[in-house]
Amino acid sequence: MKISNQKILITGGASGIGLGLTEKLVEQGNTIIICGRRKDRLDEVAARFPLSVIPVVCDVSREEEVRKLHQWVVANHADLNILINNAGIQNRMDIADADFYVRAVKEINVNVLAPILLISLFAGLPTMKTIVNVTSGLAFVPSAAMPVYCATKAFLRSFTLSLRKQFEARGIAVIEINPPALHTDLGGPGHHDGYPEVSEFIDSIFKQLVQGSKELTFGYSKERADENNRTITDIFNKMNP
Repeated sequence: MKISNQKILITGGASGIGLGLTEKLVEQGNTIIICGRRKDRLDEVAARFPLSVIPVVCDVSREEEVRKLHQWVVANHADLNILINNAGIQNRMDIADADFYVRAVKEINVNVLAPILLISLFAGLPTMKTIVNVTSGLAFVPSAAMPVYCATKAFLRSFTLSLRKQFEARGIAVIEINPPALHTDLGGPGHHDGYPEVSEFIDSIFKQLVQGSKELTFGYSKERADENNRTITDIFNKMNP
């Protein structure tokens, strides 16, 4: 994957893994469009990199806002090369909770429907060369405390495998970033204290990216991905000649 002098859109690019990707990609000489719900966070990142980062407010849980984002990009940055679907919600909840369904719908909108819509819209750009989906080590083995989150990441991993096959003939690379738990605020402050820093993870996956890997893993996500691939690769290739 060419990672310099590209124009890249990162959803959720102002915090967590998205911010780590933004910082690293700026170092590589790229122009980054970051989107998210909070204007203050977006503007803070853009102020650090005024020549390289373009902030756009967009709540990807809302279809109309995603479509407006696409229209804006087509009008102003139609030379977009890379889409990184990073925005995500992680809820710890029980199906008996009174607000379970409402929270589940929001989680599915952000983690599943937004990437589907973004890909379907932006894959049509003539300059689009790479689509990156951020999944999770929990795509392989779920944590029952986060039932919907784990299911959405299992969906996105499966969807990514199919996309990679479908887009082969179109010349669009499809890459999966599969992180383990990291020291971020995903799921709420304090839940991931003590886990590896995002910077360590970012350095590792960029080395894999330079080597041409299409599945970027780290820590226990590598162990789970390797085992999963050992089990399904031959079957997948037979089903998808």
